[in-house]
Amino acid sequence: MMDLTFTTLSHWDQEQWNQLRPIYEEAFPHGAKPEAILHGMLDRGIGFLHGGYQGTEAVTMAVTGLAGPANDRKLILDYMAVRQDLRGQGLGRLFLRQIRDWAIREHGINAIILEAEAEDNEVNRTRLQFWQQCGFIPTDYVHTYIWVPEPYRGLVLPLEPDFELKDNGQSLFRYITALHEKAYRKR
Repeated sequence: MMDLTFTTLSHWDQEQWNQLRPIYEEAFPHGAKPEAILHGMLDRGIGFLHGGYQGTEAVTMAVTGLAGPANDRKLILDYMAVRQDLRGQGLGRLFLRQIRDWAIREHGINAIILEAEAEDNEVNRTRLQFWQQCGFIPTDYVHTYIWVPEPYRGLVLPLEPDFELKDNGQSLFRYITALHEKAYRKR
């Protein structure tokens, strides 16, 4: 069994970020949130930074945020990455389970929401396949932002048996957009 030590930061720690940043930059060379925005998300209590370590070496990272009222709480998986040279070994699935378990235990979430690039190409098909293998359900709605060129599809991982998505996925972007707006909002 793989050993992956899981950490979650709710306050900025520059030393840990310095260990996680190479994974983030490698996985998201374009369109990633700047460090100052991530720092602000943690400082303002709207985001979390997760790390997965083998020994003292960072091998996975994620940025998450909460959305919705306390009785209908969702976790937005804003970014998640496995170090490129370690992909395909099950670390992503293990890390996602750790994030899920933490979010259920600490925040009582009923679903995890993420957005994935919707353009039909090999890289995006591979990513979509990974998320589906993890239990995420892709939605039909494709969202186009005004500030990025590529369209995105919402995916949801229901965590309660009675969870029901009542539309084509457009409602997922209300949660995602709310987190993005809070992240970029000046204090």
